[in-house]
Amino acid sequence: MGDEAITETLNGVARGDPGALERLVPIVYQEMRRLAASYLRRERAGHTLQPTALAHETYLRLVGQQHIHWQGRHHFLGVAARTMRGILVDHARRRRAQKRGGGRSRVSLDATMLVAGDLPVAFDDLDRALIDLARLSERQARVVELRYFGGLTIEDTGVVLSVSSVTVKRDWAIARAWLYRELSGAESRGA
Repeated sequence: MGDEAITETLNGVARGDPGALERLVPIVYQEMRRLAASYLRRERAGHTLQPTALAHETYLRLVGQQHIHWQGRHHFLGVAARTMRGILVDHARRRRAQKRGGGRSRVSLDATMLVAGDLPVAFDDLDRALIDLARLSERQARVVELRYFGGLTIEDTGVVLSVSSVTVKRDWAIARAWLYRELSGAESRGA
């Protein structure tokens, strides 16, 4: 199914067309599962949230939104990345609350994410760092969100943000360096 057909199907779901939902499930659910599996591979071993559950929760939240006018597959994946990030932050906070402040959920930001190799950080620290980055540059924060949480390529990220691949590459490099500096400081402080 082409991008135009996916866009129409997504908008049909938003309008409440039950046939559109039936056509959409096989198309985007596999993509959601792939994104979830990609993200959770970077999580700590023994993470309690499985890719299927994360994909399912993300999918349910996305198709339940009737106020969104979908602009295509890339827009859907961009919103999915933000939704998945929210689910993961909520999950980490619930887990930490259950353990009364201990056992913070940790993620490993690999060499493709940061400029200096593996850096284990608490997921809450990553989320706070992205919020801080968004105050400085919303676009750079979105680039990280789309690339890291959404698994989008440089080119796909450019399409979602309506910028060139060169701009995405530059924003990606700057954001990675900034996050590494911020998260290295959080790690050394024992945050």
